[in-house]
Amino acid sequence: MATVWQQVLAIDARYNAYRSPNDPNFRAIGVGAWVAGATVEQHLSAIVGGTSISENYAFAGVHHIFDQHRDAVTSVRFANNEKYLLGCSSADGNLSICRLDPPCVLYMLEGHHGKVTGFEWSLSNDLLVSGSLDGTVRLWDAKTGSCVRTVPDPSGAAILSCVFQPANNNMVVTGNDRGLVQVLNISTGIYLKGGSSQTTGCVLCLTFEPTGKLLWAGDDRGYIVSYLFDLPTGKLTKGKRMVVAENCPITCLSARQWASREARDPSVLANCGLINALLLYSVQGSDGSLALKRKFHVKHRCRTPVRSSFCPIMSFRQGACIVTGSEDQCVNFFDVERAKPLLNKLQGHSAAVLDVCFNYDESLLASSDAQGMVILWKRSSA
Repeated sequence: MATVWQQVLAIDARYNAYRSPNDPNFRAIGVGAWVAGATVEQHLSAIVGGTSISENYAFAGVHHIFDQHRDAVTSVRFANNEKYLLGCSSADGNLSICRLDPPCVLYMLEGHHGKVTGFEWSLSNDLLVSGSLDGTVRLWDAKTGSCVRTVPDPSGAAILSCVFQPANNNMVVTGNDRGLVQVLNISTGIYLKGGSSQTTGCVLCLTFEPTGKLLWAGDDRGYIVSYLFDLPTGKLTKGKRMVVAENCPITCLSARQWASREARDPSVLANCGLINALLLYSVQGSDGSLALKRKFHVKHRCRTPVRSSFCPIMSFRQGACIVTGSEDQCVNFFDVERAKPLLNKLQGHSAAVLDVCFNYDESLLASSDAQGMVILWKRSSA
């Protein structure tokens, strides 16, 4: 327990926060004199060391470039709370696990016989789950790179998306090209009764809110469907269905319980192809209903599987930020509150940027493209 509090107090020290002696769970922010006439923005800037939000997302250059894959890298994911451990999935049918300090490829995960559409780390980082156009879900041992289990889709359909249930990593939810969202017990290899639901189109992406009680699915016809997830049984109950844009694919969904001054509501981020849009929604109610909060222009004219993510460090900043890939071969950063939201563009790829991901302390950013290149960007303050 002492170790946990040491970490908590270290974070407090970084952001000039103070815990009341009589109640350590209560934290006061920004100890010191309040300068008369100073704006809220100036005080927030002082809390993060006097840097602006734009300066927070300035980059010093490239840390490393990986090119071990022969085709598009469909997804990049840092391991949970790991600064230098990165996973990649590719259209060449393989996955890879990379160490970044020093940079090297630890394992090539071979076994799928078709494009790997996506993957995810387990909470403890000991396992990865992946889905493929070959119609299988595979479970991998991250410490050895070996395949632990292979589970075929019951109908033989291509697996387009897969995610761990965050509250119970024995369960995995998959989405296939026949419009089915299905719950799989990955420990037994059995799809659960009551854990299946039909959607309007091919299920391109899935995301849970942090507690695991709400799930959203996006399809190739422009719909986002919410589900209530019953943790004891794995049963799915359909909540709300909304159309973003008819026949425009939803290529990525990300959910986050935000805790910043500027964006207090639970939020969902959605990439929508053909209409050049990255959309930010606030979650309304317990059924997962979504209300549009902000629309950002991102070059996405085709059905390219472009993905985005929330920047992980959000408290005590001037703004809350998101980062996305794009067909313009750039990595784009947006502030969700400002009238002119574009903060930065990173140029270095020679093909559409498909996925982006920060490590937990934002010292490194990974981006992947349609030609198989993965770039590790080093932040200026890192």
